Amino acid sequence: MEPKDEDIITLGKSILVPSVQELAKENLETVPPSYIQLNIEDPPTVGVDDNFGNSYHNELPIINMETLLSGDDIELEKLHSACQEWGFFQLIDHGVNTSLVEKLKLETEEFFDLPLEEKKKYAQTSNEMEGYGQAFVVSEDQKRDWADVFLFTTLPKCRRRPNLLPMLPLPYRDTLESYSAELQNLAIKLLDCMSRALKIDTKVLRRVFGDEGLQSFRMNYYPPCKQPDKVMGLTAHSDAVSLTILLQYNDVIGLQIKKDGKWVSVKPLLKAFVVNIGDILEIATNGIYRSILHRSVVNSTKERISIATFHMPALDAEIGPISELIKPGTPAQFRQISVADYFKGYFSRALDEKSYLDVMRINEKHT
Repeated sequence: MEPKDEDIITLGKSILVPSVQELAKENLETVPPSYIQLNIEDPPTVGVDDNFGNSYHNELPIINMETLLSGDDIELEKLHSACQEWGFFQLIDHGVNTSLVEKLKLETEEFFDLPLEEKKKYAQTSNEMEGYGQAFVVSEDQKRDWADVFLFTTLPKCRRRPNLLPMLPLPYRDTLESYSAELQNLAIKLLDCMSRALKIDTKVLRRVFGDEGLQSFRMNYYPPCKQPDKVMGLTAHSDAVSLTILLQYNDVIGLQIKKDGKWVSVKPLLKAFVVNIGDILEIATNGIYRSILHRSVVNSTKERISIATFHMPALDAEIGPISELIKPGTPAQFRQISVADYFKGYFSRALDEKSYLDVMRINEKHT
């Protein structure tokens, strides 16, 4: 189905900036000032040995999807606890085709290895967020992330920008199509399991995401940097969406989450996805499940690639706390808003921890 003009909605835009990948090829000893972060909390020190200056956090919950789908109550309680206490978990035995995942990794690496002029065919414009470039740059004097991204909508198909995913070369396009379908199926299964854990009807939580919900991909390329303690691959933030499923291309560690007031590194398990709760799910569960601050740091000698798949409600839906989770002792913590208005507000700002979720809180001053 060809998208109609009214289907393509621009929710935000980002100031166009030079490619960081091309900048890194210059092998600069000193990072340009526009990328130097002046006040990094617990700054990472990343070298060849991937020593972040803080130990790996080996306690990140591990959830077995196969066990979960078998109806195992212990695994369901583990999922519930992970969503409440961590907002992050590693998902193993998830059922997504291993050869498809490996093919996607290879072809994504090949995409980022293309000459800049080839990648510019998919470049962002000054009026939209989607495309190849960098997101959330809203002012010229803003500090930029040390990364290039390729962001595009995958589902529903009518929302796709015709110059992005539909124009990617084969076989990459077909690989992305297959991966998109498998991840959509996996996300729905996860949300159904969360419904069971929350003791609500699966139809209720599916309305927060739904079979017709939005899905988008963000390919992240983090080049090496000789001053890794001076830059940030991705600024600290929580995801605005319902659910994020992250695939890491290689074993270069870069994802950090904030746990008990400290930044700790996540060492990905082989063949696992890293899954995290987004702000919309925190809103929908009235704060029972939590979206957690996370960031990406970079390596001094190695590139890092990751693919984040975001799942969220349809743009014409409303979000707010689920009525079944509002009780006499737990009043609504968040206000109702349309999904389209929610994302327009989110994309109009620079990333700033959980500040946008705070705007959604009841009794907060809205600016």
